[in-house]
Amino acid sequence: MIKKIVFALLVCLLLSISASAYWFNQQLNQPLQLDSARILDITPGRSFIGLLNQLEQEGVIDSSLPMRIWLRLTDDPGVIRTGEYQLQPPMTLTQLYKKLQVGEVVTYKITLVEGSTFSDMRETLAKAEKLTSTTADWSEAKIMENLGQPNEAAEGWFFPDTYTYSKGMQDLDLMRQANLTMQELLKDVWASRVKGLPYKTPYDVLIMASIVERETGAPHEREDIAGVFVRRLQKGMRLQTDPTVIYGMDKNYQGKITRRNLREPSPWNTYTMHGLPLTPIALPGEAALRASVNPAQGKALYFVARGDGTHKFSATLAEHNLAVKKYQLKRREDYRSWPAPTSEQETNNE
Repeated sequence: MIKKIVFALLVCLLLSISASAYWFNQQLNQPLQLDSARILDITPGRSFIGLLNQLEQEGVIDSSLPMRIWLRLTDDPGVIRTGEYQLQPPMTLTQLYKKLQVGEVVTYKITLVEGSTFSDMRETLAKAEKLTSTTADWSEAKIMENLGQPNEAAEGWFFPDTYTYSKGMQDLDLMRQANLTMQELLKDVWASRVKGLPYKTPYDVLIMASIVERETGAPHEREDIAGVFVRRLQKGMRLQTDPTVIYGMDKNYQGKITRRNLREPSPWNTYTMHGLPLTPIALPGEAALRASVNPAQGKALYFVARGDGTHKFSATLAEHNLAVKKYQLKRREDYRSWPAPTSEQETNNE
């Protein structure tokens, strides 16, 4: 008789445990009551218990009791990470808790454009959604000092790419990421350079790549343009490239270069000076960097824009003057500095 009673009690206990486990599973894995997706912002110091109370008050969950009991039974401290989290149907409370534990936060993207300047980059970062601005009133020198490159000009030292960040990340953090990426890439590019190039340091490559980036309309011409500039340096000729003049003019540039501008000396006016300008003039991409250390072979020393985004390359000044007369002195109405977008690009831009 006693054995039967004990057996019956054990059966009841097992059934009770099974029923409790089933109840917990149902409660913890029941979809959150959401009409649509929303952002949940977890601020520093916020506890999971406090969040449970909020979700219960908002009607997102029926009761916080099951999760409270579960945390107590499993001796789980309920530690969660700060940040923004995406809540969307049919997410369950258990799935949300896992997100909060591992820090699966909402991320944003920002693109630093090839050929843009350091000033452009700062404006882009200042406008970035949910990115904390800490350098708005910092000088260029202070930024570079904080990045571990004191006394270095900032221009060119940031790799143009698309970067991912989350709310609370600082603009200096993104700058550091872009700066370290450029430093590592420049080391790799410098190590891969061909022999006989007129560069003394990796910084010379950075300067040249920025010029190639600004001069290139059609991507397939990067090596050809780099080849022209390399040969001009090797022969002691001036680079005579408009983008360097424009960079030196800074805010005085109003969309047009005059003969007077070309005669005004500056550390960036390659019409009046020999060699490379003082600093890079933009943020060069990887393709421009690699073209600068592996330029196309040939005899071309000049090039002029055709008006369709490509250039006419010439080996002699006489050939170049004829090309200038053909393509520049009588510009067509459909003249372009950059190639026309493909049908796919046009679709993406609409």
